[in-house]
Amino acid sequence: MKKENYAELISRFTGKSSRDVFGDILCELADADPRIVALSADVSESVRLNDFKKNWPDRFFNFGIAEQNMMGAAAGMARSGLHPFVSVYAIFAALRALEFVRTDIAYPKLPVRLCVSHSGISLGQGGPTHNSLEDLAIMRAIPHMTVVVPADGISAALCIKNFETIPGPVYFRMNRFAEKPVYRSEISFDFAKINKIKEGKGISILACGASVGNALQAVQILEETGISAALYDVHMLKPFDEVSLKEIAARSELLITVEEHNVIGGLGGAVAESLSAIKHTPRLVCLGIPDCFPSAGDYVDIIHYYGLDGVGIAERIKGMV
Repeated sequence: MKKENYAELISRFTGKSSRDVFGDILCELADADPRIVALSADVSESVRLNDFKKNWPDRFFNFGIAEQNMMGAAAGMARSGLHPFVSVYAIFAALRALEFVRTDIAYPKLPVRLCVSHSGISLGQGGPTHNSLEDLAIMRAIPHMTVVVPADGISAALCIKNFETIPGPVYFRMNRFAEKPVYRSEISFDFAKINKIKEGKGISILACGASVGNALQAVQILEETGISAALYDVHMLKPFDEVSLKEIAARSELLITVEEHNVIGGLGGAVAESLSAIKHTPRLVCLGIPDCFPSAGDYVDIIHYYGLDGVGIAERIKGMV
């Protein structure tokens, strides 16, 4: 992306949530491309599609609480030459409508963009029925599926603008709340690569989604105690940037993954799978939600309980060194 455009995105979207940015960027894309259509399931306001619906009512389709039908319709629209953007809560796209995503969309490699919100435990009060802690593992296992998890509003905008380079389906995982700002003018962004957020020595933290901002806070806390740690944003979980991981592993003594997802099958799983092909690797520790169903509660409280806020991550790393 041109430097001046990057600076404009930083000015516009710093401090905004990935779902808010999604709504804005989708309208920009739709204004330039009449083939873009939007589909939702009674949550258009929550997933920030109201402006799209207002501007292009004939290109917006609400399916009620019938997510399976919505995925089938999106597949048909894609086959007819339209560019469907489907947006619902992550739990309903990845679990309730899974068979339709897999068979109708991914199997024929259709360019449907599944832009899901309220991921992880960001709908904490909804409890286990509304948490999506298995979705990355599920989507990573589906052939043809690209899996993207933006760190903040800036990276969300940059990722969405790169969707046109992907011929098949995309699973784009957004948070409910505004993520901590991560990307600034001095940090470069490469859509296909693991991006370095902060330099460090010995310890390398790889995080995705809202966990990147929390990990950045942890790195700053660790610095105050004399512990140096590098931080990387792994927004692209599939296809996975194994080349960059190999380089990071070669200069690290300890690798730590951080994610708002079950510790099984998400970012930690992707890193472990890639490291298994390397002869000599550093110690790997995967931080995330343990293999359980968290209780309902406030988002910030749950993140703190599982040690995934900045303070919690820093304390857990202190115990490893």
